[in-house]
Amino acid sequence: MARKYLIETFGCQMNVHDSERMAGLLEQAGFESTDDAGDADVVVINTCSVRERAEGQLYTRLGELRQLAKDGGRRPIVAVAGCVAQQEGETILRRAPGVTDVIVGTQAIRRLPVLIEQAEAQAAPAIDLNPYDDVTWPLGVTRRDDPVKGYVTIIEGCNEFCSFCVVPYTRGHERMRPRTDILAEVRELAATGRKEVQLLGQIVNHYEAPDEPSCDFTGLLEAIHDVDGIERIRFASPHPRHFDDRFLAAMARLPKICRHLHLPVQSGSTRVLQAMRRRYTRESYLDLVARIRASLPEVALSTDMIVGFPGETDEDFGETLSLTDAVGYHSMFSFKYSPRPNTLAEKRLADDVSEEEKTRRIVALQARQRDVQMRLNARLVGRTVDVLVDAASRRRETELSGRTTQNVVVNLPGPNAWIGRTLRVRVERAGPHSVWGRSTAVFDSEAAAPRL
Repeated sequence: MARKYLIETFGCQMNVHDSERMAGLLEQAGFESTDDAGDADVVVINTCSVRERAEGQLYTRLGELRQLAKDGGRRPIVAVAGCVAQQEGETILRRAPGVTDVIVGTQAIRRLPVLIEQAEAQAAPAIDLNPYDDVTWPLGVTRRDDPVKGYVTIIEGCNEFCSFCVVPYTRGHERMRPRTDILAEVRELAATGRKEVQLLGQIVNHYEAPDEPSCDFTGLLEAIHDVDGIERIRFASPHPRHFDDRFLAAMARLPKICRHLHLPVQSGSTRVLQAMRRRYTRESYLDLVARIRASLPEVALSTDMIVGFPGETDEDFGETLSLTDAVGYHSMFSFKYSPRPNTLAEKRLADDVSEEEKTRRIVALQARQRDVQMRLNARLVGRTVDVLVDAASRRRETELSGRTTQNVVVNLPGPNAWIGRTLRVRVERAGPHSVWGRSTAVFDSEAAAPRL
Protein backbone atom coordinates (compact mmCIF):
# COMPACT_ATOMS: atom_id res chain seq x y z
CA MET A 1 0.00 0.00 0.00
CA ALA A 2 1.34 3.41 -0.98
CA ARG A 3 2.19 5.81 1.78
CA LYS A 4 0.18 9.03 1.97
CA TYR A 5 1.06 12.71 2.17
CA LEU A 6 -0.74 15.93 3.09
CA ILE A 7 0.48 19.42 2.17
CA GLU A 8 -0.93 22.40 4.06
CA THR A 9 -0.28 25.72 2.35
CA PHE A 10 -0.18 29.23 3.77
CA GLY A 11 0.50 32.43 1.85
CA CYS A 12 0.77 33.69 -1.69
CA GLN A 13 0.29 32.21 -5.16
CA MET A 14 3.98 31.33 -5.27
CA ASN A 15 3.54 29.19 -2.15
CA VAL A 16 0.53 27.50 -3.73
CA HIS A 17 2.62 26.71 -6.78
CA ASP A 18 5.52 25.46 -4.64
CA SER A 19 3.04 23.08 -3.00
CA GLU A 20 1.99 21.84 -6.44
CA ARG A 21 5.64 21.16 -7.18
CA MET A 22 6.24 19.35 -3.89
CA ALA A 23 3.09 17.26 -4.41
CA GLY A 24 4.41 16.17 -7.78
CA LEU A 25 7.76 15.22 -6.28
CA LEU A 26 6.13 13.15 -3.54
CA GLU A 27 3.88 11.34 -6.01
CA GLN A 28 6.89 10.63 -8.19
CA ALA A 29 8.46 9.09 -5.06
CA GLY A 30 5.45 6.78 -4.63
CA PHE A 31 3.23 8.71 -2.19
CA GLU A 32 -0.52 9.26 -2.59
CA SER A 33 -2.36 12.37 -1.44
CA THR A 34 -4.80 12.52 1.46
CA ASP A 35 -6.85 15.31 3.03
CA ASP A 36 -6.64 13.83 6.53
CA ALA A 37 -3.60 14.54 8.70
CA GLY A 38 -4.51 11.52 10.84
CA ASP A 39 -4.16 9.30 7.77
CA ALA A 40 -0.91 10.82 6.47
CA ASP A 41 2.54 9.31 6.65
CA VAL A 42 4.05 12.70 5.72
CA VAL A 43 2.65 16.14 6.55
CA VAL A 44 4.26 19.13 4.83
CA ILE A 45 3.51 22.61 6.19
CA ASN A 46 4.36 25.15 3.48
CA THR A 47 4.72 28.46 5.29
CA CYS A 48 4.69 32.18 4.49
CA SER A 49 6.45 34.86 6.54
CA VAL A 50 5.37 37.97 4.63
CA ARG A 51 2.51 38.79 6.99
CA GLU A 52 2.32 39.00 10.77
CA ARG A 53 1.58 35.97 12.96
CA ALA A 54 3.08 33.64 10.33
CA GLU A 55 5.46 32.10 12.84
CA GLY A 56 2.68 31.74 15.39
CA GLN A 57 0.52 29.89 12.87
CA LEU A 58 3.32 27.43 12.26
CA TYR A 59 3.99 26.66 15.93
CA THR A 60 0.28 26.34 16.64
CA ARG A 61 -0.05 23.79 13.86
CA LEU A 62 3.02 21.89 15.01
CA GLY A 63 1.46 21.68 18.47
CA GLU A 64 -1.74 20.30 16.97
CA LEU A 65 0.19 17.64 15.07
CA ARG A 66 2.04 16.67 18.26
CA GLN A 67 -1.30 16.30 20.06
CA LEU A 68 -2.75 14.36 17.13
CA ALA A 69 0.09 11.85 17.44
CA LYS A 70 -0.52 11.54 21.17
CA ASP A 71 -4.26 11.04 20.75
CA GLY A 72 -4.15 8.65 17.83
CA GLY A 73 -0.86 6.90 18.37
CA ARG A 74 0.23 7.73 14.82
CA ARG A 75 3.16 10.03 14.20
CA PRO A 76 3.70 11.24 10.64
CA ILE A 77 6.94 12.59 9.30
CA VAL A 78 6.50 16.38 9.60
CA ALA A 79 8.28 18.66 7.12
CA VAL A 80 8.31 22.46 7.37
CA ALA A 81 8.86 24.25 4.07
CA GLY A 82 8.55 27.78 2.74
CA CYS A 83 9.61 31.18 3.97
CA VAL A 84 9.28 30.55 7.71
CA ALA A 85 11.40 27.42 7.32
CA GLN A 86 14.09 29.48 5.57
CA GLN A 87 13.80 32.26 8.14
CA GLU A 88 13.66 30.22 11.35
CA GLY A 89 15.83 27.23 10.42
CA GLU A 90 16.93 25.14 13.40
CA THR A 91 15.02 27.48 15.74
CA ILE A 92 11.95 25.44 14.77
CA LEU A 93 13.51 22.36 16.36
CA ARG A 94 14.13 24.24 19.61
CA ARG A 95 10.73 25.92 19.82
CA ALA A 96 8.76 22.80 18.85
CA PRO A 97 10.94 19.87 19.95
CA GLY A 98 10.14 16.34 18.97
CA VAL A 99 7.66 17.09 16.19
CA THR A 100 9.58 18.37 13.13
CA ASP A 101 11.61 15.90 11.07
CA VAL A 102 12.46 17.93 7.95
CA ILE A 103 13.17 21.61 7.39
CA VAL A 104 13.45 22.50 3.72
CA GLY A 105 14.26 26.03 2.56
CA THR A 106 12.62 27.89 -0.30
CA GLN A 107 15.44 27.10 -2.72
CA ALA A 108 15.71 23.42 -1.81
CA ILE A 109 12.18 22.05 -2.26
CA ARG A 110 13.27 19.68 -5.02
CA ARG A 111 15.23 17.81 -2.32
CA LEU A 112 12.11 17.14 -0.21
CA PRO A 113 11.83 13.37 -0.95
CA VAL A 114 15.56 12.91 -0.28
CA LEU A 115 15.30 14.76 3.03
CA ILE A 116 12.31 12.67 4.12
CA GLU A 117 14.24 9.50 3.33
CA GLN A 118 17.27 10.84 5.19
CA ALA A 119 15.23 11.74 8.29
CA GLU A 120 13.70 8.28 8.39
CA ALA A 121 17.00 6.48 7.88
CA GLN A 122 18.89 8.52 10.49
CA ALA A 123 16.00 8.94 12.96
CA ALA A 124 17.10 12.58 13.19
CA PRO A 125 15.98 15.86 11.62
CA ALA A 126 17.14 16.55 8.06
CA ILE A 127 17.69 20.19 7.14
CA ASP A 128 18.54 21.97 3.88
CA LEU A 129 18.50 25.78 3.90
CA ASN A 130 21.21 26.15 1.26
CA PRO A 131 20.89 28.61 -1.62
CA TYR A 132 20.63 27.05 -5.07
CA ASP A 133 20.93 29.19 -8.19
CA ASP A 134 19.44 26.50 -10.44
CA VAL A 135 15.79 27.47 -11.01
CA THR A 136 15.04 24.91 -13.73
CA TRP A 137 12.26 22.46 -12.97
CA PRO A 138 11.57 19.02 -14.51
CA LEU A 139 8.68 19.17 -16.95
CA GLY A 140 5.64 17.07 -16.07
CA VAL A 141 6.42 16.63 -12.36
CA THR A 142 4.18 19.39 -10.95
CA ARG A 143 0.81 18.13 -9.75
CA ARG A 144 -1.93 20.53 -10.86
CA ASP A 145 -5.45 20.16 -9.48
CA ASP A 146 -6.94 23.18 -11.27
CA PRO A 147 -8.28 22.02 -14.66
CA VAL A 148 -8.63 25.53 -16.12
CA LYS A 149 -5.54 27.54 -15.18
CA GLY A 150 -1.93 26.94 -14.22
CA TYR A 151 0.86 28.83 -12.47
CA VAL A 152 4.26 29.23 -14.10
CA THR A 153 7.14 30.77 -12.17
CA ILE A 154 9.38 33.02 -14.27
CA ILE A 155 11.51 34.66 -11.54
CA GLU A 156 12.69 33.43 -8.14
CA GLY A 157 13.81 35.85 -5.43
CA CYS A 158 14.07 39.64 -5.39
CA ASN A 159 16.76 42.35 -5.42
CA GLU A 160 14.62 45.34 -4.44
CA PHE A 161 15.05 45.21 -0.64
CA CYS A 162 12.01 47.32 0.22
CA SER A 163 12.47 48.12 3.88
CA PHE A 164 9.34 46.24 5.06
CA CYS A 165 9.76 43.10 2.94
CA VAL A 166 11.26 39.79 4.03
CA VAL A 167 11.26 38.17 0.58
CA PRO A 168 14.92 38.89 -0.38
CA TYR A 169 15.97 37.24 2.89
CA THR A 170 13.74 34.16 2.56
CA ARG A 171 13.69 33.56 -1.20
CA GLY A 172 17.12 34.90 -2.06
CA HIS A 173 18.45 37.08 -4.83
CA GLU A 174 16.72 37.45 -8.18
CA ARG A 175 17.11 34.46 -10.50
CA MET A 176 15.45 34.21 -13.92
CA ARG A 177 14.12 30.96 -15.37
CA PRO A 178 15.18 30.16 -18.94
CA ARG A 179 12.74 31.22 -21.64
CA THR A 180 12.81 27.71 -23.14
CA ASP A 181 11.73 26.15 -19.83
CA ILE A 182 8.91 28.65 -19.35
CA LEU A 183 7.53 28.12 -22.86
CA ALA A 184 7.77 24.33 -22.51
CA GLU A 185 5.70 24.54 -19.33
CA VAL A 186 3.13 26.83 -20.96
CA ARG A 187 2.81 24.43 -23.90
CA GLU A 188 2.30 21.58 -21.45
CA LEU A 189 -0.51 23.53 -19.79
CA ALA A 190 -2.16 24.06 -23.16
CA ALA A 191 -1.74 20.40 -24.12
CA THR A 192 -3.52 19.33 -20.92
CA GLY A 193 -6.48 21.62 -21.58
CA ARG A 194 -5.63 24.60 -19.39
CA LYS A 195 -6.93 27.84 -20.85
CA GLU A 196 -5.22 30.38 -18.60
CA VAL A 197 -1.59 30.79 -17.56
CA GLN A 198 -0.58 32.90 -14.57
CA LEU A 199 3.05 34.01 -14.55
CA LEU A 200 4.61 34.36 -11.10
CA GLY A 201 7.55 36.35 -9.81
CA GLN A 202 8.30 38.99 -7.22
CA ILE A 203 8.78 41.54 -10.01
CA VAL A 204 7.65 39.93 -13.25
CA ASN A 205 8.32 42.98 -15.43
CA HIS A 206 11.99 42.82 -14.50
CA TYR A 207 12.32 39.55 -16.41
CA GLU A 208 15.26 39.02 -18.77
CA ALA A 209 15.79 35.58 -20.27
CA PRO A 210 19.15 34.06 -19.29
CA ASP A 211 19.14 31.90 -22.40
CA GLU A 212 18.11 34.69 -24.80
CA PRO A 213 19.36 38.14 -23.69
CA SER A 214 17.13 39.97 -26.17
CA CYS A 215 13.98 38.56 -24.53
CA ASP A 216 12.57 40.79 -21.80
CA PHE A 217 9.18 40.49 -20.11
CA THR A 218 7.38 41.95 -23.11
CA GLY A 219 9.15 39.47 -25.40
CA LEU A 220 8.14 36.62 -23.10
CA LEU A 221 4.50 37.74 -23.19
CA GLU A 222 4.63 37.85 -26.98
CA ALA A 223 6.04 34.31 -27.13
CA ILE A 224 3.42 32.95 -24.72
CA HIS A 225 0.68 34.73 -26.68
CA ASP A 226 1.63 32.60 -29.69
CA VAL A 227 1.01 29.30 -27.85
CA ASP A 228 -2.09 27.62 -29.28
CA GLY A 229 -4.71 26.67 -26.71
CA ILE A 230 -3.86 29.39 -24.19
CA GLU A 231 -6.71 31.90 -24.10
CA ARG A 232 -5.72 34.15 -21.20
CA ILE A 233 -2.43 35.37 -19.73
CA ARG A 234 -2.18 36.87 -16.24
CA PHE A 235 0.86 37.80 -14.17
CA ALA A 236 1.78 39.02 -10.69
CA SER A 237 3.27 41.28 -9.74
CA PRO A 238 4.81 44.05 -11.81
CA HIS A 239 6.70 46.82 -10.02
CA PRO A 240 5.79 50.46 -10.75
CA ARG A 241 9.48 51.23 -11.40
CA HIS A 242 9.76 48.84 -14.34
CA PHE A 243 7.02 49.92 -16.77
CA ASP A 244 7.84 51.11 -20.27
CA ASP A 245 5.78 52.13 -23.28
CA ARG A 246 6.70 48.98 -25.19
CA PHE A 247 5.12 46.82 -22.50
CA LEU A 248 1.93 48.91 -22.46
CA ALA A 249 1.74 48.80 -26.25
CA ALA A 250 2.07 45.01 -26.17
CA MET A 251 -0.75 44.73 -23.62
CA ALA A 252 -2.98 46.85 -25.83
CA ARG A 253 -2.05 44.84 -28.92
CA LEU A 254 -2.23 41.27 -27.58
CA PRO A 255 -5.82 40.23 -26.75
CA LYS A 256 -4.87 37.17 -24.67
CA ILE A 257 -3.26 39.38 -22.01
CA CYS A 258 -5.93 40.05 -19.42
CA ARG A 259 -6.98 43.66 -18.89
CA HIS A 260 -5.96 43.61 -15.28
CA LEU A 261 -2.80 44.89 -13.60
CA HIS A 262 -1.84 44.29 -10.01
CA LEU A 263 0.11 47.46 -9.25
CA PRO A 264 1.34 47.42 -5.63
CA VAL A 265 1.63 50.93 -4.18
CA GLN A 266 1.90 50.22 -0.40
CA SER A 267 1.16 53.84 0.65
CA GLY A 268 -0.31 57.05 -0.73
CA SER A 269 2.31 59.21 0.99
CA THR A 270 5.60 60.06 -0.71
CA ARG A 271 7.26 60.45 2.68
CA VAL A 272 6.22 56.93 3.72
CA LEU A 273 7.15 55.52 0.30
CA GLN A 274 10.66 56.88 0.76
CA ALA A 275 10.91 55.20 4.16
CA MET A 276 9.70 51.99 2.54
CA ARG A 277 12.44 52.29 -0.14
CA ARG A 278 9.90 51.95 -2.93
CA ARG A 279 11.87 54.36 -5.18
CA TYR A 280 8.85 56.20 -6.61
CA THR A 281 6.64 59.02 -5.37
CA ARG A 282 2.90 59.46 -5.08
CA GLU A 283 3.04 61.77 -8.09
CA SER A 284 5.07 59.41 -10.29
CA TYR A 285 2.74 56.54 -9.37
CA LEU A 286 -0.32 58.56 -10.37
CA ASP A 287 1.45 59.56 -13.59
CA LEU A 288 2.00 55.85 -14.31
CA VAL A 289 -1.69 55.12 -13.66
CA ALA A 290 -2.60 57.87 -16.16
CA ARG A 291 -0.22 56.38 -18.77
CA ILE A 292 -1.66 52.92 -18.24
CA ARG A 293 -5.23 54.11 -18.61
CA ALA A 294 -4.37 56.15 -21.71
CA SER A 295 -3.06 52.95 -23.35
CA LEU A 296 -5.63 50.59 -21.80
CA PRO A 297 -8.87 52.45 -21.06
CA GLU A 298 -10.63 49.23 -20.02
CA VAL A 299 -7.91 48.09 -17.57
CA ALA A 300 -8.75 47.19 -13.97
CA LEU A 301 -6.14 47.93 -11.34
CA SER A 302 -5.57 46.20 -8.01
CA THR A 303 -2.96 46.92 -5.36
CA ASP A 304 -1.33 46.16 -2.01
CA MET A 305 -1.50 48.67 0.83
CA ILE A 306 0.15 48.80 4.25
CA VAL A 307 -1.15 50.99 7.08
CA GLY A 308 0.67 51.92 10.26
CA PHE A 309 4.17 51.85 8.81
CA PRO A 310 6.75 53.38 11.20
CA GLY A 311 6.31 57.15 11.30
CA GLU A 312 3.01 57.18 9.39
CA THR A 313 0.98 60.18 10.56
CA ASP A 314 -2.72 60.92 10.22
CA GLU A 315 -1.81 63.14 7.29
CA ASP A 316 0.13 60.32 5.62
CA PHE A 317 -2.82 57.98 6.09
CA GLY A 318 -5.14 60.61 4.66
CA GLU A 319 -3.02 60.56 1.52
CA THR A 320 -3.50 56.80 1.32
CA LEU A 321 -7.26 57.29 1.46
CA SER A 322 -7.17 60.03 -1.18
CA LEU A 323 -4.99 57.88 -3.47
CA THR A 324 -7.47 55.04 -3.09
CA ASP A 325 -10.22 57.38 -4.27
CA ALA A 326 -8.13 58.86 -7.08
CA VAL A 327 -7.07 55.54 -8.62
CA GLY A 328 -10.29 53.59 -8.13
CA TYR A 329 -8.87 50.12 -7.52
CA HIS A 330 -11.03 47.14 -8.44
CA SER A 331 -9.54 45.25 -5.48
CA MET A 332 -6.98 45.74 -2.74
CA PHE A 333 -4.97 43.60 -0.36
CA SER A 334 -4.50 45.73 2.75
CA PHE A 335 -2.51 44.94 5.86
CA LYS A 336 -1.43 46.38 9.18
CA TYR A 337 2.33 46.83 9.32
CA SER A 338 4.22 44.31 11.42
CA PRO A 339 8.02 44.12 11.67
CA ARG A 340 9.42 41.26 9.62
CA PRO A 341 12.65 39.60 10.76
CA ASN A 342 15.92 40.85 9.23
CA THR A 343 14.28 43.65 7.24
CA LEU A 344 15.66 47.19 7.20
CA ALA A 345 12.50 48.56 8.84
CA GLU A 346 12.74 46.02 11.65
CA LYS A 347 16.38 46.92 12.27
CA ARG A 348 16.24 50.70 11.85
CA LEU A 349 12.72 52.01 12.42
CA ALA A 350 10.65 52.07 15.60
CA ASP A 351 7.24 50.43 15.28
CA ASP A 352 5.67 53.58 16.71
CA VAL A 353 2.07 53.43 15.48
CA SER A 354 -0.08 51.80 18.16
CA GLU A 355 -2.00 48.61 17.44
CA GLU A 356 -5.26 50.44 18.14
CA GLU A 357 -4.40 53.12 15.57
CA LYS A 358 -3.37 50.52 13.00
CA THR A 359 -6.72 48.82 13.50
CA ARG A 360 -8.61 52.11 13.13
CA ARG A 361 -6.78 52.87 9.90
CA ILE A 362 -7.20 49.44 8.34
CA VAL A 363 -10.94 49.48 9.11
CA ALA A 364 -11.28 52.94 7.55
CA LEU A 365 -9.25 51.96 4.45
CA GLN A 366 -11.17 48.75 3.89
CA ALA A 367 -14.50 50.56 4.25
CA ARG A 368 -13.37 53.14 1.69
CA GLN A 369 -12.17 50.43 -0.69
CA ARG A 370 -15.41 48.49 -0.28
CA ASP A 371 -17.34 51.57 -1.43
CA VAL A 372 -15.03 51.94 -4.45
CA GLN A 373 -15.49 48.29 -5.42
CA MET A 374 -19.26 48.48 -5.00
CA ARG A 375 -19.39 51.50 -7.28
CA LEU A 376 -17.19 49.89 -9.96
CA ASN A 377 -19.03 46.56 -9.91
CA ALA A 378 -22.42 48.31 -10.07
CA ARG A 379 -21.38 49.76 -13.43
CA LEU A 380 -21.40 46.22 -14.86
CA VAL A 381 -25.12 45.67 -14.17
CA GLY A 382 -26.92 45.41 -17.48
CA ARG A 383 -23.71 44.79 -19.43
CA THR A 384 -22.62 41.56 -21.11
CA VAL A 385 -19.10 40.35 -20.28
CA ASP A 386 -16.87 37.43 -21.26
CA VAL A 387 -16.33 35.05 -18.35
CA LEU A 388 -13.89 32.14 -18.21
CA VAL A 389 -15.73 29.71 -15.93
CA ASP A 390 -13.15 28.11 -13.66
CA ALA A 391 -14.94 26.46 -10.72
CA ALA A 392 -18.16 25.47 -9.05
CA SER A 393 -19.38 28.19 -6.71
CA ARG A 394 -18.43 27.77 -3.06
CA ARG A 395 -21.73 29.29 -1.96
CA ARG A 396 -24.41 27.43 -3.95
CA GLU A 397 -24.39 23.95 -5.47
CA THR A 398 -26.23 25.06 -8.62
CA GLU A 399 -23.86 27.95 -9.38
CA LEU A 400 -20.53 28.33 -11.12
CA SER A 401 -17.86 30.96 -10.75
CA GLY A 402 -15.49 32.60 -13.18
CA ARG A 403 -13.66 35.82 -13.95
CA THR A 404 -13.74 38.52 -16.54
CA THR A 405 -10.55 39.66 -18.24
CA GLN A 406 -10.51 42.47 -15.65
CA ASN A 407 -10.43 39.78 -12.91
CA VAL A 408 -13.95 40.53 -11.64
CA VAL A 409 -15.50 37.44 -10.04
CA VAL A 410 -18.79 36.48 -11.73
CA ASN A 411 -21.24 33.95 -10.27
CA LEU A 412 -23.80 32.35 -12.55
CA PRO A 413 -26.17 29.37 -12.65
CA GLY A 414 -25.15 26.48 -14.86
CA PRO A 415 -23.89 22.88 -15.07
CA ASN A 416 -20.36 21.77 -14.25
CA ALA A 417 -19.93 20.96 -17.95
CA TRP A 418 -19.40 24.69 -18.49
CA ILE A 419 -16.21 24.76 -16.40
CA GLY A 420 -13.35 25.68 -18.73
CA ARG A 421 -15.56 27.53 -21.20
CA THR A 422 -15.63 31.24 -21.90
CA LEU A 423 -19.25 32.42 -21.80
CA ARG A 424 -21.05 35.63 -22.56
CA VAL A 425 -22.76 36.59 -19.30
CA ARG A 426 -25.27 39.36 -18.74
CA VAL A 427 -24.72 40.90 -15.30
CA GLU A 428 -27.91 41.32 -13.28
CA ARG A 429 -26.70 42.39 -9.84
CA ALA A 430 -23.50 43.43 -8.11
CA GLY A 431 -21.83 43.31 -4.72
CA PRO A 432 -18.50 44.71 -3.54
CA HIS A 433 -16.59 41.48 -4.12
CA SER A 434 -18.38 39.85 -7.07
CA VAL A 435 -21.26 40.17 -9.50
CA TRP A 436 -24.03 37.78 -10.54
CA GLY A 437 -25.41 37.10 -13.98
CA ARG A 438 -26.73 34.59 -16.50
CA SER A 439 -25.17 33.12 -19.60
CA THR A 440 -26.59 34.36 -22.88
CA ALA A 441 -25.20 31.38 -24.81
CA VAL A 442 -27.08 28.33 -26.09
CA PHE A 443 -25.24 25.02 -25.93
CA ASP A 444 -26.17 21.68 -27.44
CA SER A 445 -27.65 18.87 -25.37
CA GLU A 446 -24.30 17.10 -25.16
CA ALA A 447 -23.05 19.87 -22.87
CA ALA A 448 -26.20 19.52 -20.75
CA ALA A 449 -26.76 23.24 -21.07
CA PRO A 450 -30.26 24.72 -20.85
CA ARG A 451 -31.34 27.74 -22.81
CA LEU A 452 -31.00 30.78 -20.55
